[in-house]
This record gives sequence, C-alpha cells and structure tokens, in this order.
Amino acid sequence: MFSVAIDGPAGAGKSTIARSAATQLGFIYVDTGALYRAVGLHCIRSGISAEDTQAVADCLEKITVELAFKGTEQRVFLCGEDISDDIRSEAVSMMASNVSKLPVVRQLLLGLQRDIASKNNVIMDGRDIGTVVLPNADVKIFLTASPESRAKRRTLQLEQKGETADYDIILEDIKKRDYNDSHREIAPLKPAEGGIIVDTTELTLEQSIKKITEIISGRIE
Repeated sequence: MFSVAIDGPAGAGKSTIARSAATQLGFIYVDTGALYRAVGLHCIRSGISAEDTQAVADCLEKITVELAFKGTEQRVFLCGEDISDDIRSEAVSMMASNVSKLPVVRQLLLGLQRDIASKNNVIMDGRDIGTVVLPNADVKIFLTASPESRAKRRTLQLEQKGETADYDIILEDIKKRDYNDSHREIAPLKPAEGGIIVDTTELTLEQSIKKITEIISGRIE
C-alpha cells in the first residue's frame, strides 16, 4: 500500500487539495480532522466541556466513530448516524481543536486511522499524520499558508454558501487554532522529519492541487 501524509494548519486547504489529488490518483482520501470533529460534535450535543477530561473519556466508551467510503468519497458516522454535513461549523471546528489535545481521544482514533492506511492506497490529512499516525508514509507534505490568506479564503467560502462571515473573527479563530495546535503537549502541529513544505499563500487552488499531485506522482514513479 502507498500512503501520503498531508499535515498543516486550519484553513490551508488540506481537505480540498488532498481530496482532489486522491481522485486524480485513484487513492482513498481520509480526512482525519473529521474524526475529531465527530467527537467534538458529540461533546457539543451532550453539553460536555473539553476541559472536563473525565466526562470526555466516559463518553468515548459509549460512542462509535466510523468512516465509510463511496468510491473515494468519505462519509463520517457517529453512532451509526451520517454526520458528514453536521461537522463543518466553526463551533465544531473549535471543539475539535480542543478535544484533539486529549490523549484519550487521540488514542481512540489512532488505531482507526492506521488500519485504513494498512488496507488502502491513501492520502490522509490532519495535524499529526506524518509525525505520529503514519511516520513511515511514502510521502509527507506540510501544507501551509499565511493566516490572513487562510482567513480570506474561509470568509469567501462562507459567503458563497450564503452564510454570514466576519473576516476579523475568522482570522482570530485561525490564529487561536494555530496556537492551540502547535502548543499542545500531545502531537503538536509541526512539519514531519523528511517532509516537504508547500506554502500556498500565493497559489490558486488549481495551482496547489497540481503541485501536490506532481509531488506524489513523482514519488510513485
């Protein structure tokens, strides 16, 4: 099996770029952030604070988080419910960032991620794929962009959906997530050893997809 690890901060376009590259290459795309979002959504629905580590640990014993694939499309299931469309809000994003700092949550999801990679050709994205989940991945990429660029993209994305978007608030949330993800004790966000750093600040989405696909194709050959 051939594995590609793509890490990077929130809003860098990892999911969109990785999904497109996987489709072009015939790989399965695994959005690991969706797993943490599933746990975050459950905590929100249950009124559980991420700071109450015991409550989070207790709830993990009662839930199931699963990924299913329709072709290369990933769907996320929480206790049998397809929540793929329910985990994309800013509130769930922030909760996911908070619960991802907890060792008990990371341990629960680690085995699931590695099992998928052991059975499929995958492009897997997240915050610690190349450093922790798949340290022996065939290709390791750290995808990044300036906070301002990421905030602009996110604002435009929300506006195109007809949702209200405040650039300043989104920028502040991105900076907060960057700090949280890079300063957590367990698996902090950082480039993997031997990884390739790709900055998409000045690139269009199409250019970013082309660059990532070329990097992976070069390693396959």
